[in-house]
Amino acid sequence: MRPHPTAHSQSVPLPLILILLMAACVAAPGTPPVLQPQEAPTEVPPTPRVTAVALPGWLAIHFTNSSAPGAADYQGGPDEQLAAAIDGARLSIDMAAYSLNLWSIRDALLRAERRGVVIRMVMESDNMDEPEVQALIDAGIPVLGDQREGLMHDKFVVIDRSEVWTGSMNYTVGGGYYDDNNLVRIRSVQAAENYTAEFDEMFVEHLFGQDVLAATPHPRLTIDGTPVEIYFSPDDGVAARILELLQGAQESIYFMAFSFTSDELAQALLERAGAGITVAGAMDDSQVASNEGTEYDPFLQAGLDVRLDGEDGLMHHKVIIIDGRIVITGSYNFTASAEEYNDENVVIIFSEAAAVEFLREFERVHQRMQR
Repeated sequence: MRPHPTAHSQSVPLPLILILLMAACVAAPGTPPVLQPQEAPTEVPPTPRVTAVALPGWLAIHFTNSSAPGAADYQGGPDEQLAAAIDGARLSIDMAAYSLNLWSIRDALLRAERRGVVIRMVMESDNMDEPEVQALIDAGIPVLGDQREGLMHDKFVVIDRSEVWTGSMNYTVGGGYYDDNNLVRIRSVQAAENYTAEFDEMFVEHLFGQDVLAATPHPRLTIDGTPVEIYFSPDDGVAARILELLQGAQESIYFMAFSFTSDELAQALLERAGAGITVAGAMDDSQVASNEGTEYDPFLQAGLDVRLDGEDGLMHHKVIIIDGRIVITGSYNFTASAEEYNDENVVIIFSEAAAVEFLREFERVHQRMQR
């Protein structure tokens, strides 16, 4: 992590110090001396939240921020960026949504439908009773529920089969304006083919969770010189790939985890910390309190700087940043359910520019937390 700037005081000549001290002690007759408060430490300016200029043109990274101007009125969040992209759709929109109640997304989809854009949706069945979802169904947009015990936990949108939006953010008021989340845009035909294949498995074949049909067409690809990996669970063995990357860490591992109960991934973090690698994390307090087998206590016992969120919203990220150059994000919590039962997606980006943005977000979230 980059060190914070520190203020350096300049030396003051001794006579001047004595004069100042004497002046401070002089008070008007009959009035008590005024005690001068100690100078407050200089505040470190907040880390910039804008996307770095160095990010390649095919990639955009957005973060939610409940304290941002306009957020209290549900304005200015990442959902508006996604809604603008939907407004630009010309041919097709495929959306996999765990939940949806943002008017911005609903209205953009309705506008697209009126333009003649072909829209298809899959959702977690338990969340289809929202009035915003019913408005889409009433407009003739086909919405398919998973109708199974495991979760359709994906959050991705494929636009015109050439652009993908994914990340941890549910398309809800809470997801966009109360919780800590990320929303990533990837412009790539091959990446879109990966997500379209997964979408068709659910929408066309009605296969969810452990009912696996097709392999991901391009799990490892290169976009304008940047290596990118895309995986889906339970299809692609996501945990094994994350484990491999963690075991290869040489300098640092920072993670933000809504839910972390995976023993094998936790063991990899502990082993790397034991080897002298910097390991630090941020976790959601409500999940730590309710999850059986949470890894928070073992992390603390090992002396890792892992902190709990005390905010009203959720710390909903599912992010790992390795050696300042590898970013893992998506819908995938670090749990057995995500690995074995739920429909999930993961994108791994080998980019220092992307890592810088996520490290800034980690720093923002981590600094406000408590152990």
